[in-house]
Amino acid sequence: MGCTLARFEIPALVLSCGEATEEFRKLEAWMFSAEACALPVHEVEAEQFRRSREVNRLMLEAHIRKRGDGECGPVYELPSKDDKVLQFERGRVHRWKLRSIFGEVNVDRRAYGREGHFSVHPVEKELSLPARSFSYEVQRRLTLSAVQGPFDEAIAAVQDFTGVSVPKRTAEQVVLDAAEDFDVFYSERKPVPPSESGPIIVGSVDGKGIPMKKPEPAAPKVRRKKGDKINKKRMATVAAVYTTMPRVRTAEDVVESLFRPPLEVVPKTAEEKAIRRQTRPQNKRVFASLTKGKDRTIQEVQEEIDRRDPDKTKTRLAITDGERALQLRVIKILSGVIMILDLLHVLQRLWAAAHVFHKEGSQEAEDWVKKQALRVLQGKVSHVVRGLRQSATKRKLKGTALETITSATAYLYKNRRFMRYDEYLAQGFPIASGAVEGACKNLIKDRMERSGMRWSETMAEAMVKLRALYLSGDFEAYWKFHVDREQQRLAAAEGGELPKCSVEK
Repeated sequence: MGCTLARFEIPALVLSCGEATEEFRKLEAWMFSAEACALPVHEVEAEQFRRSREVNRLMLEAHIRKRGDGECGPVYELPSKDDKVLQFERGRVHRWKLRSIFGEVNVDRRAYGREGHFSVHPVEKELSLPARSFSYEVQRRLTLSAVQGPFDEAIAAVQDFTGVSVPKRTAEQVVLDAAEDFDVFYSERKPVPPSESGPIIVGSVDGKGIPMKKPEPAAPKVRRKKGDKINKKRMATVAAVYTTMPRVRTAEDVVESLFRPPLEVVPKTAEEKAIRRQTRPQNKRVFASLTKGKDRTIQEVQEEIDRRDPDKTKTRLAITDGERALQLRVIKILSGVIMILDLLHVLQRLWAAAHVFHKEGSQEAEDWVKKQALRVLQGKVSHVVRGLRQSATKRKLKGTALETITSATAYLYKNRRFMRYDEYLAQGFPIASGAVEGACKNLIKDRMERSGMRWSETMAEAMVKLRALYLSGDFEAYWKFHVDREQQRLAAAEGGELPKCSVEK
């Protein structure tokens, strides 16, 4: 049903790019004029860009005119939801302004109407026009800029490049709408074939706070009480999934890399460089959610792992910090994974213990941590715990010092089954959650914790989704998918029934 837009005879004058050609000639004449030749080249460049935008605007408008106004004859047929065919009668041509990256262009739309239904404009489907007056390319650039920096800067960047001014509220709505198809995109996307990725697949989960807007305006306080904060954060669940090749190392190799002086540069052989390239994370995907909750986000990690490894032929790892509640959720939801405690969280506990026995920043403290880290990596966690407890007893520690040692030993002891680092290293497993730690920083902190930023729940959720797409390298593929999905929604709503008004007596 419907129709293929007829190609009617249109006067050559209308179809030509005469206005654009004339504008280009003006630009050409100016470029080689005495006025332009007297200017610095960067000023010529800026003026050339501004004038060429008008040339492009006129060419785009001529292209749209060439494709017609959607004339389909006296009747336009459209299938309804109950498999009937609705006939819409030809109406008037309406002019609509589309704000493109070159400026505003006119779109003539032939309307077809039917009593009790919204009018339809066949040219909208022919040109894949968006629902709002901003073109998809303007929306794409705006969304991409907003993902990378504040809204005000994104709006200014779009206006500087395109000359199009976008109200802030509209910009925010564009971003909200842009995230609508995130879940469907990843559920339908075909992953890299298992044979083309490494034999190890890693899932990591962590949490990161997002500063939120207060639900209601609060009266300003003259002085904050102890524990009061300017803003409150809500915890988003952050996840990362990637595949990798095994990288076999010894405990000594790891310690040497961790405690190498920051300015010391050790030249690497060609073989070492090749190994590093091969063992980098492959096809890394990061994502987060403020609203779905931990269980659902961890379930999405499981789904992503299953998509990448449908036959369960890969070694599955889960790397987390020592938060007990999170570990229990991961163990419950992720099937067939080897749990690994992130080594960097272990080192934090060792450094805290070291500063009980040695001065902070001293060489003695560093040597002590280095020695304990080596023993942990050699699989001697129980020895380290026993030694710390004995040292606390011999030194008769009390108060804060004793609490620090007690906390460190309890952390190490309860996580010892996830700290079989000697076995992990021998099998080439990663032992640090750098991917998800980086995701917490890049996905949330760098964009959402800037000075003065506060977020509503809906905007925060949309932003973390779009930043996840951007950081995972999927934004451009997603945008095409999103535009196609929106066009499907618009087509489904085409010619819908007008709402019925109730009249009060």
